Amino acid sequence: MKQEGKKRIWSDYQKEIADDKFYFVRSCIRQTFFPGSDTTYLKILRDVLDKDVYENPDHTTCTGIGYHTEVVPFETIQTVVARNYALMREKGYENYNPSCVTSFGIYTEILETWHHFPEEKQKTRDYLKKATGREFEEPANLAHTSDVLFKFRNEIAAKAKYKLVNKETGKPLKVVDHIGCHYAKMFPNKGVGGAEYPQVLAGLVEAFGGEVIDYPERRHCCGFGFRQYFVQANRGYSISASKKKFESMAPFKPDFIITNCPGCNYFMDRWQYALAEMEHKTYGENGFGIPVLTYEEVAGMVLGFDPWEMGMQMHQTDVEPLLKKIGVEYDPSKKFKGANGEDLPLPEKPNHIKFEV
Repeated sequence: MKQEGKKRIWSDYQKEIADDKFYFVRSCIRQTFFPGSDTTYLKILRDVLDKDVYENPDHTTCTGIGYHTEVVPFETIQTVVARNYALMREKGYENYNPSCVTSFGIYTEILETWHHFPEEKQKTRDYLKKATGREFEEPANLAHTSDVLFKFRNEIAAKAKYKLVNKETGKPLKVVDHIGCHYAKMFPNKGVGGAEYPQVLAGLVEAFGGEVIDYPERRHCCGFGFRQYFVQANRGYSISASKKKFESMAPFKPDFIITNCPGCNYFMDRWQYALAEMEHKTYGENGFGIPVLTYEEVAGMVLGFDPWEMGMQMHQTDVEPLLKKIGVEYDPSKKFKGANGEDLPLPEKPNHIKFEV
């Protein structure tokens, strides 16, 4: 009986994820931080999985950061989202596929609002018609890009060149999975596994041969939390939240961190540098930090994609110790080469955390 109860509860936190014909929407902030991740996602879906993915150059930001910082009114963001839905249907697609976790949360929140308050949906229709002459329909399927890679994790694993295994010891790598707050904490039934036991990244890690670490602050915020950072006076709270997580995971000696949120990836990567400079403390092995990878980078890495073409040199916490640990073949001399082979400016080496230049 208890087992049946567990199965029923687990079934409440599964979600439908489309098989094909995705309308892909980029993350606005990640184009600055880790621009190779979205490109890697498109390469995996088109070239490895043979899926139909359409990207519309006319789509805009969801304005989620402005909404969460109380700059963009709810009526405005509903109309912006409705316009993006209208663009999708005009191109003949119905499976909306955003790569930003905050955008995923915004799209989910607005669909839920329209479900419970249909007068808001009608008001948005009127605003969109008046502003653009367009009409919109809701997507048939809404899935975050990490949901899609989770769905096809076994197909990717079957074509992988590497496993998340230490080439010297043969043991699975220890991996911290960090889920963005806007993925399932607001609407638990919209994420794979819900908010308490999300499987969207853990499933990827396990399919690729790694071992997921459970640690006390596993569900704690990365430290971004918009008001914690955008309000300058609050930035001490941002870095202290990140430090709390690093202190909690460090005793378990993780080989790397995988995230599904652009902000989480950025802050867990950058704050390790800041903490090293402030407190002369590092959380990885031999004076390095703990590498922080996007889920696309992890999938591309096991598939054998060139780490520099994926932009992994954009991380401030060095990824090379991880590449060496797995045995990934790469050319160190191309780490800071441009797309046409030109030399890029070398980053300044930090004083208290190792970074190979």
